Amino acid sequence: MLTVSVYAAETVPTEVQMPGTQQGEVINLESPDKCDNCHEGYNDADSVGEPQDEPVTGWRGAGMGNAGRDAIFWATLAVSEQDFDGSGDLCIRCHSTSGWYGDRSTPTDGSGLAASDDDGVDCDTCHSMTNQNNTEHLGVMNPPFIANCADDPVTPAGTCESPSEAYYGSGMLSLWDGTDKLGPYAESAATHSFMQSEFHRDVDFCGSCHDVSNPAVGDLAPNHGTQIGAPAVISSGGNLGGPVEDKAAFNNPAYAYGVIERTFSEYKAGAFPTTRVGDFNSLPDELKLAGGSLEVTYQAALIAAEVAEEHGGIAGDYADGTARFFSCQSCHMRPVKSKGANKTAAEIRDDLPSHDHTGGNYWFADITRYQDDNDTLRFGGGLDAIQIAALELGQQRAVEHLNQAASLKVIDNTLKVINLTGHKLITGYPEGRRMWVNIKWYDSGNTLLREDGAYGPIGATVSNPSGGLDVNVESILDLDGANTRIYEAHYSVTRAWAQTIQALHGSNFALNYDRYSGNVVCTVGDFLLDDEDPGKKDACKGDFVDTFHFTLNNHVSMDNRIPPYGMQYDIARKRNILPVPEDQYGGAGSGSTYNYWDEITLNPPAGAHHANIELLYQGTSWEYIQFLYLANDQQNEFLGQEGVNMLDAWLNAVTAMDPSQRTMVAPIVMASAEWLVDSVNVPPSCNIDEPAGEVEIQAGSQISYSGTASDSDGSIASYTWSFAGGEPASANVEDPGQVNYPEAGTYTTSFSATDNSGASCEPASVTITVIARPAEIFADGFEGG
Repeated sequence: MLTVSVYAAETVPTEVQMPGTQQGEVINLESPDKCDNCHEGYNDADSVGEPQDEPVTGWRGAGMGNAGRDAIFWATLAVSEQDFDGSGDLCIRCHSTSGWYGDRSTPTDGSGLAASDDDGVDCDTCHSMTNQNNTEHLGVMNPPFIANCADDPVTPAGTCESPSEAYYGSGMLSLWDGTDKLGPYAESAATHSFMQSEFHRDVDFCGSCHDVSNPAVGDLAPNHGTQIGAPAVISSGGNLGGPVEDKAAFNNPAYAYGVIERTFSEYKAGAFPTTRVGDFNSLPDELKLAGGSLEVTYQAALIAAEVAEEHGGIAGDYADGTARFFSCQSCHMRPVKSKGANKTAAEIRDDLPSHDHTGGNYWFADITRYQDDNDTLRFGGGLDAIQIAALELGQQRAVEHLNQAASLKVIDNTLKVINLTGHKLITGYPEGRRMWVNIKWYDSGNTLLREDGAYGPIGATVSNPSGGLDVNVESILDLDGANTRIYEAHYSVTRAWAQTIQALHGSNFALNYDRYSGNVVCTVGDFLLDDEDPGKKDACKGDFVDTFHFTLNNHVSMDNRIPPYGMQYDIARKRNILPVPEDQYGGAGSGSTYNYWDEITLNPPAGAHHANIELLYQGTSWEYIQFLYLANDQQNEFLGQEGVNMLDAWLNAVTAMDPSQRTMVAPIVMASAEWLVDSVNVPPSCNIDEPAGEVEIQAGSQISYSGTASDSDGSIASYTWSFAGGEPASANVEDPGQVNYPEAGTYTTSFSATDNSGASCEPASVTITVIARPAEIFADGFEGG
């Protein structure tokens, strides 16, 4: 019988432990406060670079440098610890690297972390990383904590492709045990010791954290948290508390089990890992959009073009001539021209990686500052002016990044949403994140006829933790509307796994909540009732139930996020990132490649004259915030109020990047387009003028043809005549003239035209009857009969 405690674990369960450098094995990690002595505060109006080009300034404003302050992290950690005691160690491993490697992740609710552990993913963690496959510098990995396939079975049905394959993901790092700082440059004017590391330009470096897997579900759940058809996972067979070396995390790459986030795998399955930045012009025209993510990355890389070519590279490569691909680093650490430190001897580099690590978190700064002002920031409070300025810069970059991520194109009554990123659109932590299409339809008098994907007050109120009147919460009004298109992923628990959850938490354990009333929709007991039971709710029927319990979810029930360019079905299947259902976006099974766009057939209301179309993104939704608030039982002394604190910040923090200064993490416009009734192409009309109707002629006779084609909203691009039984058999001019019919028969002539937008008319046609010639009269006057 599994048991649950309201107290955090003092010992990390073997199901949660993972390979890589372990706590206390590397003791040379220094505080970022030492790094900023040289790597911050030197760029000004007179310098080559901008302040945000400084490594520490960029890092301070990004999500990585503030992971320990993240309110969503703390609110989610609270529920995770309730769901599976000890699971918090997995979260702390990435949200406070100094705390985890300093052996302060227990108790696993984070209460053992020191005040100095508030720097999230800090400088020394990244600059001590070595490749887990041991191909370059050798980091510290002691058996059985080896983060690669060297000691694992390599079979056709297994997950390891080769003994040299590494476990990239979930923060399973291999750290250098020296005082050297590792980075991409061979030469440096640094006052500290350093070593060049090719790994720091490798996409696998970023993959070390940006595939996130649940090792507990991966080992214990019947399906190991995988998609249908994925390779078999090697596990302990559900042996709770069994030896760590038997667990799934120690015998499979991170992508093979326990799906949570798959940004890295989405990227690896696409075409960009092998697409050189210098080959930008070979990409499809839609991906080369000016101001789009790929074009901006290309332009940034061209700064080093001259130097790269001098070193044997091409324009778009690194300054030392090394080939630069459309990698994670190329897009999220775009090169800038700047010094990397304040030292006089520091070189002004043409390809300094900007350490802003920019993604789409436009709302983090608002929540963090609100909680800091109200003394509810769980970790890292007392923000100074330098930190606040860095956060504001990071917030601006996040909105710019979102504006570069997608484009919209309207063709007749079809809306095309194009993914301009190297991963799914959208990507990352699925709970609460969503992108959707908002369309406002107007008549010719500019009166609003209908709004699709409308966002606003939904008619549900919640008590404001800060006091005052109840708040009418905002969300997407019609989540399931026929004209609503939302891009998101839904995770769930399956019936087989729910039996274990019931053993852990009892039948009354709440799986989800009604977004209006807050009442429990399904308990695990409700879900496990037979579907034929007359007392079972419809919402609880089926083989799975959607939940926000990310520590317990073992199934992806829906994923309609747009794939990246060139995403291959076979790689996506292996890495558990297939769209759900898998036949979306042109997926056709093994050997197929997914489209990098979505096409939506628009449904204009009667009388529509024009429409404003916006692609919106929301960082976290009411539905998820409500879950974090309601699911927290408030029994943990350290985390009991984090659901309340998260709700308070979500309700009251102003979204600074929203033009209307709304609260509730107001959505941001990523892209926009316009639909006009006149923009819907009207096909041309076609008519056969001559002959005017059906014709009967003798064999060997000719008919003269002429036609008329007109286009009300364009021009005629081509004409097509087809003369069955005639000579010639076809023509491509408006008035083809004479056509001979040598043989008797009944024939149909057709005429069509195509306009400059590619639309063709309904073909015009006429029937031609050709009869045999009568017998000739003999010269002697005898008429044959």
